[in-house]
Amino acid sequence: MSSQECISKFSPNLFWDSDSSVLSMDEHSAYIIQRVLEHGQMSDWRLINQYYGLDKIVEECKLMRTLDPVCLSFITTISHTKEEDYRCYHFRQSFPTPWNS
Repeated sequence: MSSQECISKFSPNLFWDSDSSVLSMDEHSAYIIQRVLEHGQMSDWRLINQYYGLDKIVEECKLMRTLDPVCLSFITTISHTKEEDYRCYHFRQSFPTPWNS
């Protein structure tokens, strides 16, 4: 399956803010993987899993600075990896304490 065929099969809500005609599955893999994990449906997950494979998805996720905690749990559970291996686990935003506490 070519890159454009795969992108055309994604849910329309994934790339509502970007031009999907200029996206490439190979050049923008981290962006596509993160969008599918955070906002995609199961059919979108199956598409990226078929195109990239689980090993490539895990390697891209390990390099991401931010990833939703639910998505991080999902990818670590499927791949049997540790959360500590992921960059986003160490770069979580700190929550400021309220002024009057």
